[in-house]
Amino acid sequence: MARLRLGARLRVHREASGIARHEAGYRIRSSDSKISRMELGRVGFKERDISDLLTLYGVTDQDERAALLRLAEDANTLGWWAPYAEALPSSFEPYLGLEDAASLIRVYEAMAVPDLLQTEEYADAAVRLRDPRAPEDRVRLQVELRMARQERLARPGGPRVWAVLDEAVLHRWVGGEAVTRRQIEHLAALAERPETTVQILPLSRPVHGGPNGRFTVLRFDQDELPDVVYIEQLASAVHVEKAGDLSRYLLVLDRLCVAASAPSDTARVLRDFLSRPGVPSGG
Repeated sequence: MARLRLGARLRVHREASGIARHEAGYRIRSSDSKISRMELGRVGFKERDISDLLTLYGVTDQDERAALLRLAEDANTLGWWAPYAEALPSSFEPYLGLEDAASLIRVYEAMAVPDLLQTEEYADAAVRLRDPRAPEDRVRLQVELRMARQERLARPGGPRVWAVLDEAVLHRWVGGEAVTRRQIEHLAALAERPETTVQILPLSRPVHGGPNGRFTVLRFDQDELPDVVYIEQLASAVHVEKAGDLSRYLLVLDRLCVAASAPSDTARVLRDFLSRPGVPSGG
């Protein structure tokens, strides 16, 4: 949150001063891409760089300067996920900071149950499927991280989670029949909690212009922080923050929500699915 807020304030001051990113980058002996990453809250901050930029932007108010320098100090504090860092791809760490700061997390998933809604045994199986050669300690750390993320989201004042799952997710027996059946039962229970919204998109309702995989939209309480779309890929990740691109993802997500079953029906839909002829009992 400190990085996001500091980056957003620096962007506001830079734009108000009419300074281009490449000019700001030159001032701190860097580049326009470094300024972009700073303003997006994706890198650490040096106190000297912040001070130089504020001087360049004409920020003379001492209270404002002191507040931003305090944010820079907070921004360089290690995240709570530091103990799991060795098991994380570098592209995922910035997302964890965004997730931790969000007030609403909206997810579309076409392949598997989202991390934040997984049972521990399903998470273990999903991690092994993604990287069959991963050593046991790495698997354990990744599963523990997912459970820790869920615990943090459940804290008072934590963000709401709104997930739309393609029905195909229910047909993939990750970890075997018993594990997946218990996972679906867990989804049904989550769907009845007020802080979690789950919708199922039936196979019979294709959405025009819908995505092929998954993406996450993060929303924040702070007015200066725009929504962010996060798309995880096999070996990297994409953050979508341009207004035009962001609006396209939000439109698709709204269409998915309209096409999916009503949230109030989700628990029944999931339990009806488990009672269908041909669906393994998992026993």
